[in-house]
Amino acid sequence: MIQALRVLALAAMVLPQGFFVRADDERGPLVTALAGSVSGIVHESYRENNWELIHRRADGSSPRNLTNTPAVHELYPQASSDGRLIAFVGDETIEGKRVRSVFYMNRDGSGRKLVARNARQPCWGPDNRTLAYLPGEFDKYSVVDYVTRGLRFYDTFTGKHRDHPNKKLHHLYNITWSPGGRWILSTVHGGMGYGHAILAIAVDGDAVHDLKISGCRPDFSPDGKRICWGMSDHVIAVGKFDLGSGSPRITGVSKVISDKKLHLYHSDWSPDGRHISFSLGAGGRVGTNGPGTSRGLAEFVGVRAKWDLCVVEVASPGRWERLTGDGLSNKESEWLPPVKPGKK
Repeated sequence: MIQALRVLALAAMVLPQGFFVRADDERGPLVTALAGSVSGIVHESYRENNWELIHRRADGSSPRNLTNTPAVHELYPQASSDGRLIAFVGDETIEGKRVRSVFYMNRDGSGRKLVARNARQPCWGPDNRTLAYLPGEFDKYSVVDYVTRGLRFYDTFTGKHRDHPNKKLHHLYNITWSPGGRWILSTVHGGMGYGHAILAIAVDGDAVHDLKISGCRPDFSPDGKRICWGMSDHVIAVGKFDLGSGSPRITGVSKVISDKKLHLYHSDWSPDGRHISFSLGAGGRVGTNGPGTSRGLAEFVGVRAKWDLCVVEVASPGRWERLTGDGLSNKESEWLPPVKPGKK
């Protein structure tokens, strides 16, 4: 009876067309097909008064807590392309003050290592040893994602940090590094002369190109030929990362999923380039509602809201389904590719 009531309550929600509403023990055809995938998904989730990183099979089954640290709130996982390492941010109280730091660990949650304090939003380089990250703009913690200044690189082999050569980088957020190694894409908000834009930033020089597409949070496909991003609060799009003119631009833009009421965020490509996972929930500003949570927009890292993970098949826009159904602020999904045999 309780299960039946739950399904009815979910069905009463205003959901995008094509959305398969399910109980935890039900699957639609897309999720059923993903059950055979050797890839996994790791994401942030708020449970038992703590932010944790949760690993699941590609179909959303078999959730496993990778962190289990009541004194630290782990968020924003980012997997290396060889599937061996996961970078993330951790919120801690240090000397009475809240601090967000960048860490990385092995894919099973072991071997945690600190990269930098007062830093956020890391991403891996294609060499699987270099992390790019964004230093905080102020000493005092802020939940606002673009309160950053500069861009730094960290070599996990040597432990050394270095600054990006462009000293004007300011108010970047949600960076992603091209598989070819030449470009970092980022959203900018109120910095570097831009109101709001998605930029292509040369890794080894001062060049910055406005891609002239609306929205935020771009992500490179595994082959580097396409990106996905949130075109607005209600649309996720894909486009070709086109270098044919000499400067980066986005062409062949198409929408893969849209909705007029619910918010769609945090899109991420699967390792085979066939699927995109994303977060879905009600948008707007949310208040502090538990230890380690902050007041802010529902999509922000560290803001607790009733969101779930979903997956869409890129070749069949509208063919998409829910991966989670508990609403435990399941956000920032990251596909975890299988580890290649024999690689160290």
